[in-house]
Amino acid sequence: MFGSKIVSAVLVAAVSVSALVVEKVVPREDCVATCGSVCYWQSDIDAAVKKGYSLYQSGQTLGSDDYPHQYNDYEGFDFPDPAPWYEFPILSSFDVYSGGSPGADRVVFNNAGSYQASITHTGASGNNFVACKT
Repeated sequence: MFGSKIVSAVLVAAVSVSALVVEKVVPREDCVATCGSVCYWQSDIDAAVKKGYSLYQSGQTLGSDDYPHQYNDYEGFDFPDPAPWYEFPILSSFDVYSGGSPGADRVVFNNAGSYQASITHTGASGNNFVACKT
C-alpha cells in the first residue's frame, strides 16, 4: 500500500511538470520599422495601414487632424509608388489609432492601400518627419 502511494505521488508530479512544459512561448516578430525607440512589427504596420486605407476608401476621418489625410512629402522621401500618398498614425501603444492624440509616428500608404514607409516626428525639426529605421 505504501508503494502505491509513492507511485501515485510520482505520477501526479509527472503530470504537473508535463503541464508546465506544454506551455509554448510565442516569439516576438522582428522590427520592421523603428521610430525613435519604438519597434514596430509588420502586424502593427499592417493594422495601421488597413485602418487608414479603410477610412480613406469610405471617405471618413478620425481625430482633429482628420486622419488619414494626404501626405505631401515636403521632406523628399523616396517612396516605392507615385503620389498621392496618405498618412495615418501608428501608435507606440501598439493599439490601432481610433482618435485623440496621434503621437509622433505615421504609416504612409498610397491610394491603392500599398504601404510606402513609416515616418516619425521624433528627431525631426519643427513639424517635419524623418524616416523610421528599417
